Amino acid sequence: MLKTLCNALKIKEIRNKLLYTFAMIVIMRIGSLVPIPGVDTEYFSTLLNKVEDLSLLDAFTGGSFERMSVFALSITPYITSSIIIQLLTIAIPKLEEMQKEGEDGRRKMAAITRYVTVGLALIQSIAMAVGFGKQGLIAGYKGMSTVHYVASIIVVIATLTAGSAILMWIGERITENGVGNGISIVLLVNIISSIPEDMVVLFEQFVKPQSIAKGVLAAAIILAILVALVAFICFLQDGERRIEVRYANKINGAGKLPYQGGRTTNIPLKVNTAGVMPIIFASSLMQFPVILVQLFSTKQHEWTRYLSSSYWCRTSDWKYSIGLLVYLILIVVFAYFYTSITFNPLEIANNLRRQSGVIPGINPGKPTSDYLNRVLNYIVLIGAVFLMVVALVPILCSGLFNASVSFGGTSIIIIVGVVLETAKQIESMMAKRYYKGFLSD
Repeated sequence: MLKTLCNALKIKEIRNKLLYTFAMIVIMRIGSLVPIPGVDTEYFSTLLNKVEDLSLLDAFTGGSFERMSVFALSITPYITSSIIIQLLTIAIPKLEEMQKEGEDGRRKMAAITRYVTVGLALIQSIAMAVGFGKQGLIAGYKGMSTVHYVASIIVVIATLTAGSAILMWIGERITENGVGNGISIVLLVNIISSIPEDMVVLFEQFVKPQSIAKGVLAAAIILAILVALVAFICFLQDGERRIEVRYANKINGAGKLPYQGGRTTNIPLKVNTAGVMPIIFASSLMQFPVILVQLFSTKQHEWTRYLSSSYWCRTSDWKYSIGLLVYLILIVVFAYFYTSITFNPLEIANNLRRQSGVIPGINPGKPTSDYLNRVLNYIVLIGAVFLMVVALVPILCSGLFNASVSFGGTSIIIIVGVVLETAKQIESMMAKRYYKGFLSD
């Protein structure tokens, strides 16, 4: 990875793209430190200590949510918008047709996603400003006049919405002029920014209170767990099942010389087809009712402990770990669900038939679709089991050893996935430039 980066920096075109990406990251981090005018910046910091299940949200915002900066909503409205549009393509034929229109269709889908993103950011901003305004979010609200208070609410709503839109713009500019997928880079940087603080928490909790020998051992164990988890995720991200496809010969107009065909290729089916989405869906579904109750009720409800990851795997009371079983089952369910909406075996089978491609031993058409379904169901199950392991390790560490950190399996999968994807893109750019230079010579 470092060798690839060093080689890339020697090439002016790629170096400029890397510098552009770095400049956008700097702008993004500066924005995450600028507070919204008129708010109590300590309000959400105090709230996060009360609502432990909000730690993942704060990790995704790079600490902006806790500081209540202009980027407090982060890129989450865009992610939610993308998921909504992706789901709607199944229910709305017009969107499905638009998705198949090539580059023009993709531009239209991107524009729709942007509009929905701004709409979601506006709704979330209104909910936060109005819902928490009189609970302490608006600084000095008790002595304010109604006009002044309404003006403060409008400023908060406008700033939060604009901040989310700016981050979306930064992500798109990185994709267009920089390196990697811009939205993924924004999410990656936000998550990484919280890791140093988490490392300090782990050090003070497990290393500092111990003797030198025990402290070194504790640090080695923590490092070993992190390295093993990263290696496991790398294996998971790169794992794939390749299905061989053979294309028949096609003859030119004279009926003598073949101009295409007779070639063999493969369909790569990734083991982790759904990526990190099953964990995000499952954790969101489990945390949503808990967060609502904790935010809007001062009374403690015992049933919320079954849904809260902060109570799972505690040696003092194992009964709450029933919620963990539900969580793991949801990961499997959403792995199959998300794969079903992003991968269409029937469409692939039809494309193979049109291109005279066949899977050896499988008849074209429906038999090919059924075969791909069987293989996919098997692969998705393996990927879901791997995801459960990745999600389970941080939960076990938190429950058994009370290791309170903001990052977990979800964050590590995102970090590893984005880094690998960006590295591959840089290598692809270098290879493309090499072949261009070779052909020009």
